[in-house]
Amino acid sequence: MGGVQDLIAQDMGWDRTTIAFAATAATWTSGLTMPFVGKLVDRYGPRHLMLVAALIVSACFFALGGVNSVWQFYVAYIISRSFAGPNLQNVVPRTVAVNFFRRKRNLALGITALNRIAGESLNVLIITLIASAFSWRVAYRTLSIVALPLSIPLFLIMRKRPEDIGLLPDGDSVPRTMESSGSTVRWPPSEFDWRLREVVFVPSFWFIVWAEFLAVSTTAAVTFQLVPFLTDNGMSHSLAASALMLSILLGGLSVPLWGHLSDKFTIRRLTIAALIATSAPTLAFAFIDVQGAGFYVSVAWGIASGGIPVVGSMMIGDYFGRRSFGALTGLTGPFRTAAMGLGPALGALLVNATGDYKAIFVVAVASYVIAILLNYSVRQPRLPSRANAA
Repeated sequence: MGGVQDLIAQDMGWDRTTIAFAATAATWTSGLTMPFVGKLVDRYGPRHLMLVAALIVSACFFALGGVNSVWQFYVAYIISRSFAGPNLQNVVPRTVAVNFFRRKRNLALGITALNRIAGESLNVLIITLIASAFSWRVAYRTLSIVALPLSIPLFLIMRKRPEDIGLLPDGDSVPRTMESSGSTVRWPPSEFDWRLREVVFVPSFWFIVWAEFLAVSTTAAVTFQLVPFLTDNGMSHSLAASALMLSILLGGLSVPLWGHLSDKFTIRRLTIAALIATSAPTLAFAFIDVQGAGFYVSVAWGIASGGIPVVGSMMIGDYFGRRSFGALTGLTGPFRTAAMGLGPALGALLVNATGDYKAIFVVAVASYVIAILLNYSVRQPRLPSRANAA
């Protein structure tokens, strides 16, 4: 949408608000469907969910190329986002990564998140080039046609768990053994898989959820206000937009690095480190000379904050295993989506109320500090009684 929204508005005679409301409604609807998708992927696996979603998105893209009214546009766009978000971008791919990997689980989650960022960037480029050469309608119909052959490998390759194809996580064919204190033990040790109804009563789970809510909403607020902040303080719009683009790109590229490090060190400590690293440039925004250092601080902020949208999923996977990861990710989805929608609105309200951007950065740092304290409070949960019985 980012590459063609102005072309749609001009062609249809709509204002940007009309299209923005469609994006907001689609995002919130996508978040509301995540709990249901999470339960379905845990029960049935990704194969049919991703196939059906790809076909529906393809049909909606083709329909978008032929809309003649606002209601038609809203229906096609909201349905496409509702199926694409949880099934092709968030819940299902992350669940697959958790099910198929253990030693390199967080790296796999980081690559999954990076693929989404890279795919969206490529998609914006493709749709913008086609729309500029022909029209936005041709661009959407082209994406519709391209999506059809991409659905074939989803059906042929995707599986629920590695055990379905005679393997174990990380591609192991049999459990490895190693010597420890003179005896042979299984490695990696068996992983206890929590059930959803057990996890929701664990305080550490909700510490993770609310810490992620604060961090994501704060990051969304700063992201949304970054270009206006830079331009209102003397930076050219093109340079400010470049700073935002580069910060998002480098932040996305940093996600696999966070995943790789969390496979070697404690994910809780790395999450706290990421929040501290993000707080530093956030606070610096309130005091720097924007024309002199604004571009560099923006890039540093993007790199530091790149892992924030995914570290919560990494922590849930590490602490609660794979049995109910899809349902847990689906349960946290509405919180994450609400945070993404709430952040920009709160940021705008703070600017309007104070007439200054400093309030955003001060509140943002305070939110990061609270998120740090919540993550610090996370502890390895005590296993339920059925673990001892087993």
